[in-house]
Amino acid sequence: MPVQVKEFFDHGTSTFTYVVFDASGGTAAIIDPVLEYDHKAGRTRSRGCDDVIQFVREKKLTVAWILETHAHADHLSGASYLKSMVGGNVGIGSRIGVVQATFKKIFDLESAFAVDGSQFDALFDDGATFAIGSIVGKTLFVPGHTPACVAFLIDDLLFVGDTLFMPDIGTARCDFPGGDARTLYKSIRRLLDLPPATRLFVCHDYPPATRGPVCETTVATQRSDNIHVHDGISEEAFVAMRTARDKTLDMPLLIIPSIQVNIRAGRLPPAAANGTVYLKIPLNVL
Repeated sequence: MPVQVKEFFDHGTSTFTYVVFDASGGTAAIIDPVLEYDHKAGRTRSRGCDDVIQFVREKKLTVAWILETHAHADHLSGASYLKSMVGGNVGIGSRIGVVQATFKKIFDLESAFAVDGSQFDALFDDGATFAIGSIVGKTLFVPGHTPACVAFLIDDLLFVGDTLFMPDIGTARCDFPGGDARTLYKSIRRLLDLPPATRLFVCHDYPPATRGPVCETTVATQRSDNIHVHDGISEEAFVAMRTARDKTLDMPLLIIPSIQVNIRAGRLPPAAANGTVYLKIPLNVL
């Protein structure tokens, strides 16, 4: 069956969520869902997820998977909420435990918090496959932005998370704990070695004033036009550029709440004795 994809754009975080499904309207996967968060009020909202749910129900889709390309630092994951509403197993790359261990220390999380990825339903190794009905997807390890980033190749559709942006925007930052520009370069070249016609879908777009948000490009276009890693850019040149650029960037607005939720597969931390859920703010650490 031909694969179809529907994108949803969250303007608050410039994030794309995708529903990937077969043309017969059978089985679907949801990739990188967003739970909205008002950082001033400390309040979550599910409007974007509800739009995804409405689409799934209108198409009469059965959700097999809710897939995360990594533990995002710029938005809260809607995976847990979506699972409660439409089902599906939550999957992520098998190196997520490395990220969990790092941030368990930074946020001084409860001793019972496991750092083995067991909060997720499935942990994908490099090359692992998964089924979306009759469609077979493949997991590709692409560390560098974080140690646990993966991309999902579903037929000729490549979902790259934060590894690559649109060609006029460039590539992901590498200055989060465990990030590495040299590793990111190698990961990107792995993706750009895929067939040129492969359709490439980004997790974020931060468009200039001259255009609106765009989610799709191709491997060929990235190789010719990406301002950071087009063909001819050496590893050394990329590392120098990425390292210098990262020093100028502020931390993402939602990194502190996002990480605490996303390493729990989109679940909120345990409630305190008074029934209220709290997030921690580590001072002078990040």
